[in-house]
Amino acid sequence: MQITITARNFELTKAIRDYVESSCLKIKRYFDHIIAVHVTLSLESSRNVCEISLQASRFGLQSQAEEMDMYLSIDTALDRMEAQVKKLKDRVTDHQKRALKDQFRDFSRESDLFVNLENKAHKTVKTKRAVAEALSVEEAMEKIDNQKEEFLIFKNVETDRLNVLVRRDSQNYKLIEP
Repeated sequence: MQITITARNFELTKAIRDYVESSCLKIKRYFDHIIAVHVTLSLESSRNVCEISLQASRFGLQSQAEEMDMYLSIDTALDRMEAQVKKLKDRVTDHQKRALKDQFRDFSRESDLFVNLENKAHKTVKTKRAVAEALSVEEAMEKIDNQKEEFLIFKNVETDRLNVLVRRDSQNYKLIEP
């Protein structure tokens, strides 16, 4: 993430520059697709104006604040930008979840599998599709206790890989990691 700071009608001090840079880095924890942030600080008579322009992968966001203190105007503008970034992230992740739900609309289906073509013997295979949720192992154990299924497919948040948790009995579980 590239941070550019512009000062108008006053000299930019190192303290203000460091404050702006450390504050802008806090936004990155909410949304990691940020390319550039441009901060314009201006002093107009007795008011301090802070304008922030943020360029993300496909989005551009702007916020502005006007206060009597420069640090307060920076904080206010960053709070407004943070709210916009959170809203943007929610919109992007909701869109992706909606697309996954549309993709797996039919969660189960049956198909005939022919074993012997001469006798026309076949077996019915039931296929079930599941969307893997991002869970820790402890959360997966709690979730499998609350459902009737004997197994749970989930994405492990520690390893970022698909895992299968199988309930052996009421006390023992089996974790399968690929």
